[in-house]
Amino acid sequence: MTQELNDGLPAREAALNLIEAALSRRGGIDDATSANGFRFLEPRERAFARALAMAVLRHLGPIDRALSARLQKAPPDRVMHLLRLGAAQAFHLDVPAFAAVATSVELAGAHKTSRPFKGLVNAVLRGLLRDGEPADDPSLSAPPWLYSRWIAAFGEATAREIAAQIALEPATDLSLKPGADVSALAEALEAETLDGGSLRLRRKGDVAGWPGFEDGSWWVQDAAAAIPARLLGVKPGDAVLDLCAAPGGKTLQLAAAGADVVALDRSAARLKRLEENLVRTGLSAETVVADAAIWDDARTFDAILLDAPCSATGTFRRHPDVLWAARPGDVASLAAVQARILDAAADRLKPGARLVYCVCSLEPEEGEAQVEAFLARRQDMALDRIAAGEGGAPAASLTARGTLRLLPHQRDGGQDGFFAARFRKL
Repeated sequence: MTQELNDGLPAREAALNLIEAALSRRGGIDDATSANGFRFLEPRERAFARALAMAVLRHLGPIDRALSARLQKAPPDRVMHLLRLGAAQAFHLDVPAFAAVATSVELAGAHKTSRPFKGLVNAVLRGLLRDGEPADDPSLSAPPWLYSRWIAAFGEATAREIAAQIALEPATDLSLKPGADVSALAEALEAETLDGGSLRLRRKGDVAGWPGFEDGSWWVQDAAAAIPARLLGVKPGDAVLDLCAAPGGKTLQLAAAGADVVALDRSAARLKRLEENLVRTGLSAETVVADAAIWDDARTFDAILLDAPCSATGTFRRHPDVLWAARPGDVASLAAVQARILDAAADRLKPGARLVYCVCSLEPEEGEAQVEAFLARRQDMALDRIAAGEGGAPAASLTARGTLRLLPHQRDGGQDGFFAARFRKL
């Protein structure tokens, strides 16, 4: 093997660890990228390892279908991950076919579990290359149980459009601080301006080096994720509670609107990231580490934003691992948590105050069903219908009930999947 190929082995080994973490529910890719073995790689190797893992996860269903046709029985997990990695390199990244095969065989020989399968790895990958790239069939792109749920909720045609987004690498969306020079930033970042005011760009690399980062002119936030905070319509001086606030994009929006914000989250580590962004943007908010359902504080608020813990199936564009880590029982257990926090939030509202509930989930139990159950048990709360186009939402996302069901394909270039509803306390 050439020195050039050997130079890429640490990144490929790291990619295997990321894939294993994502598919074994061992914390997922984000946790795995914080591990020492990954952080000690050179920046270029870290970027390559992450790109490799994401390519596998975005194309996992079609790759596994192609592999299963060439495997009489499933090999050990490490071997299967090696085959997936080799296929993703050959078909979905700018890696020569010979390098995709050779590095996979080399990695197979580097571990006692996979060493006896070097010949299998070589033969299967060469066979795949002869067959040609497998088609990205959207019906294979999500786990079957989850794809079936989407068909039941949205119909087969829409489920297929949702799943077609899984294989696509997303753009980066930015929310701007009020007063930022939108035209100048759009030109400097080569970005387009979206409805609602977000910027969308295809720029790659470390965001800390992008124009406007150091002076706090913007923060990274998906266009769909930016909509719920706008629906609150906060005014300067409003007392606002942001529940389950981390990583903090919505907190920054509320603080930038002039509200007096309390940002609460049960994770101190995630709140630290929020606090760092507050410093960078020159914005202020009170941060509280607590469980939103049982927070011991007597204050009431003019507006509350609840971005509730959820299955996060709508975030697959940037986090494809959520699709493969999720299990059918997760949705029901999370819906129970959401109901408890919703009731706790309603109890903290002043009369006439507003509550926006949202989840980055595509599952109706966490969205539409949650709204109906909440209204049935809370006679002191009323649904406050959202208007067409409000908050920069695509017209197609508005439901007959006056809530938002934001689907990934409803915006050119895609968006995260979200559900949002607004209530008012009577």
